[in-house]
Amino acid sequence: MTIALLVVDDQASVREALAVMLDLADGIHVVATATNGKEAVAAVAEHHPDVVLMDLHMPVMGGAEATGHIRAASPDTQVVVLTTFDDDDSILAALHAGASGYLTKEADRAKIEQAVRSAASGQSVLAPEVQRRLLSLASRPARVEETFTLTAREREILGLIGEGLRNPEIASRLVISEATVKTHINNLFAKAGFHSRADAVRYALGR
Repeated sequence: MTIALLVVDDQASVREALAVMLDLADGIHVVATATNGKEAVAAVAEHHPDVVLMDLHMPVMGGAEATGHIRAASPDTQVVVLTTFDDDDSILAALHAGASGYLTKEADRAKIEQAVRSAASGQSVLAPEVQRRLLSLASRPARVEETFTLTAREREILGLIGEGLRNPEIASRLVISEATVKTHINNLFAKAGFHSRADAVRYALGR
């Protein structure tokens, strides 16, 4: 399946370079580009891309606000943030708005392609520096609402997901098998009604 991609960046040189680079990648087709969040929202309504590669700080409408509009109007469209900013406010704003991935512009071509493919398949991808921020932000125990009940192990795994850890890393941290981690994640997703790992990350960070 070819992934339909929308590239959003207010800098023409960056936007055009990303569009050309990613359109050459196997299985990815850039259906449109946009210069700000408002244009991105309109482009999603017109082209129905699978993934949006979104800059954050842009004129007219920023990337976090646009992400919220896109996710509300087109839940099947995933958003991957690609920005120069890795501060706490930018990261949380993007994740709270519904972004399923967050990379900085230091990422190379392979990492950007991987993030696009992962987002299209419902997975989240976070840059290492973003994961470090999340480790600090999520150092407190994850708060679980009373509308559902998780086991102690499920709460522990939810907290580690909030730190940006993947299944192999969680297994190593807890000294259990990846299969066991997957079982716990499936159970907590079912209880909490999460539809993606990004949902779990946002919940674990305290919404």
